Amino acid sequence: MSNTRDNLLVIPLKNKVLLPSVVLCLELSGQQAVYLVDKYTSSQQDDTESNKSITLPVVGCIPFKSSAKDIDDNNHSWMNGPREILCDYGCTGRITRIVQQQHDPASTHDDKPICYDVYVEGLARFKALSYEQDTFGLRVRVSHISNRSEREAREAMAIFSTTTVPKFLQRLETLQVPLAQQLQEYVSTLPVPVLADMLVSIIDTSFEERLAMLMTEAVKDRIHLAQKWLTREIQSLLVSDTTTTTSTQDNILSKRQRASYLRQQLEAMRREIGSANDTNHADGMDDMTQLKQRLINAHMPEDAAHVALREFKRLQNMSTSSAEWSVLHNYLELMADLPWNTQSNSMHVDIAAAKKQLEDDHFGLDHVKKRIVEYLSVAKIKGDLKAPILCFPGVGKTSLGKSIATALSRKFHRIALGGVRDEADMRGHRRAYVSAMPGLIIQGIRRCGANNPVMLLDEIDKVSRSASHGDPAAALLEVLDPEQNSTFHDHYLNLPYDLSSILFIATANDIHTIPRPLLDRMEVIQLHGYTFEEKLHIARTHLLPKQIQRHGLAQNEIQMTDDVILWIAEQYTQESGVRTLERTLASVIRAKCVELADLRENDLGYQYASSVTQEDVLDILGVPPFDKETAGRQPIPGVVTGLAYSGSGNGGILFVEASKMPGSGDLQLTGSLGEVIKESAHIALTWIKAHAYDLKIATTKDEKILANHDIHIHMPQGAISKDGPSAGVTMVCSLVSLLTDTAVKSTTAMTGEISLRGLVLPVGGIKEKVISAHRAGIRKIILPERNRKDVIADVPINVKNDIELVYAKTIWDVIENALDQYAKSVKPLESHL
Repeated sequence: MSNTRDNLLVIPLKNKVLLPSVVLCLELSGQQAVYLVDKYTSSQQDDTESNKSITLPVVGCIPFKSSAKDIDDNNHSWMNGPREILCDYGCTGRITRIVQQQHDPASTHDDKPICYDVYVEGLARFKALSYEQDTFGLRVRVSHISNRSEREAREAMAIFSTTTVPKFLQRLETLQVPLAQQLQEYVSTLPVPVLADMLVSIIDTSFEERLAMLMTEAVKDRIHLAQKWLTREIQSLLVSDTTTTTSTQDNILSKRQRASYLRQQLEAMRREIGSANDTNHADGMDDMTQLKQRLINAHMPEDAAHVALREFKRLQNMSTSSAEWSVLHNYLELMADLPWNTQSNSMHVDIAAAKKQLEDDHFGLDHVKKRIVEYLSVAKIKGDLKAPILCFPGVGKTSLGKSIATALSRKFHRIALGGVRDEADMRGHRRAYVSAMPGLIIQGIRRCGANNPVMLLDEIDKVSRSASHGDPAAALLEVLDPEQNSTFHDHYLNLPYDLSSILFIATANDIHTIPRPLLDRMEVIQLHGYTFEEKLHIARTHLLPKQIQRHGLAQNEIQMTDDVILWIAEQYTQESGVRTLERTLASVIRAKCVELADLRENDLGYQYASSVTQEDVLDILGVPPFDKETAGRQPIPGVVTGLAYSGSGNGGILFVEASKMPGSGDLQLTGSLGEVIKESAHIALTWIKAHAYDLKIATTKDEKILANHDIHIHMPQGAISKDGPSAGVTMVCSLVSLLTDTAVKSTTAMTGEISLRGLVLPVGGIKEKVISAHRAGIRKIILPERNRKDVIADVPINVKNDIELVYAKTIWDVIENALDQYAKSVKPLESHL
């Protein structure tokens, strides 16, 4: 039971039962009807004067018992009789509409009282507590019955909503009941207990059964009753294929009668629900009038308005029982909902606010944020917001798209393209097909309610191709081409729609899988992975506090130093983003939750240690899957430290080891090396052979070195594939160190591509390489001269101040700075330039 409501006016129901969510039309007359008409009219006037929501009159609808079938409910003499003729249970009802019945001029009964059709919407069950009489009728004091589902009712509710109801709706579609689709859309929004009441009221159930449904308090028992009767209804709609001809004809006739009955019930329910929810009914506006007004208010282009008017006239002349009626109605609903000329209030671009929004939402990503601010500045000066397409391969893509929308004060919509393989998913299906619908672009615009949202095409590199369903990428060509998207053609809409005001943002992890014509329509902005320092900042300010709060702990109950967080990031993650880091931190926090819960159960909570050490992390997470290389090894001739960059956005150091042995001058390469890095090794050896005399490896210019020796170059961690040109200078130094028996300091590292002419060429990933080398203990880094600009732009100032950065134009510059003691004994550099 729940709260009570005193003195509800009683409306008795004979052979009728009002259930929650159901609308009944009752015929009333006499003083009771006059009273309700007055209350209803007053509520309408109050709403008009105060511009507030309507407070409609509420009554108590109580059925007569089965034993009171002979009582005339319009004869109020029953009020003076015993209350036992009324049921103990009823339903509160809200008066949603009152219509005076038309008087028949041919009638000879002039003294017949005025009758009204009163539409009552069921609200909630109640149990009658006591009655009292007043001038306008009987009043009842009630106690409402809660509709809250018990825990044991959840299983029954799940079976009912996922099995029985879909079977019933499927059967209605098989019988081609016109309102089956509308009913399906309607029931999908209802709570299961309300759905059970509604279905019991529209299927073929007796008065006693509906009365039993009303009087059942437990939700679980009501679900079981609805399950039983709905299953019976489904069986009654089935026609056996194995009966005789006569019985088959009888069954078919019965089937048609049942279908006709259901059509009438559903049509009545649609009208009643429409009447109950139509707040504009007082102005005489029906559904068709509202639809026409919405089409007018949409302010469509001339060609679209012409099509809408033509299709609306067709709909007016079409029967609602026609199979095409719902198809055409849905089409016009789409045309009315589309924002043909509605835009977000974003014409004023606040650059300062946009910068603040991006800084608040994202740490790092300076290059990307700079490019976005540049775009906004151009848009502000130019006066419109048409834009190139920005593509973010990497991390933080979706959240960055949301930040752009927030900075522009625009609506945001995300379209997931992963696995999309049908062109119709983008362009829509033609209306001739069953269950046709618009494409993802038009659906997104309809949902946003504005024709200039920020639309994120997520994972555009994962669009699939299908030989039989067309290529979705081909449809995207028109969407992303500024010269074509002003007349985008959706198959369902079958009209040109202007997409030129939309800011499209496409995201991808690998741009190499994007079709070339599609990639040409995008401006690619590389979104680099986070460095470990950036990950540390994100974990400290965002990830760790969020996970602590999510696990129900206070912020002071988990204490983790920066060294521990950085150690977790280095030893347990190897990614460009921070998702794995967040999951790893969550695992540590869960373990601390278990520890705290166990101590509190034994009243030992005071022994809980909030600090998390590396030893604690080892106990919780186990052996680290990744090992960080560090400097500080004993310098050995032939071993040189290089710099590496992984595609996940992380940098690191690696070692190049060279050794020679008796042989015939062969070169062996090991360590899971790719083709490019193998070519770098051959170039390094060729250059050394060509300059052996200058390097004082050969005693004469014509001496053939290594004729009786083999060279073996190895890069440790052989299980990890390695490729790229940036190890070229490292291999040269390794071979020179080996052949001259001169060691390179273990705190010196280098990177750069080499050419046969001895030039040092630029490489990528400089920021990540320098930061990781600094973290590994490297104090001197040799870089290509043409990468100086990358250091200036990307490397943090604290890192640059803590290490020595040397820039090399040629291999001789590298040798001079890596093998400084040996370099003093070779010829001056000028002779080699």
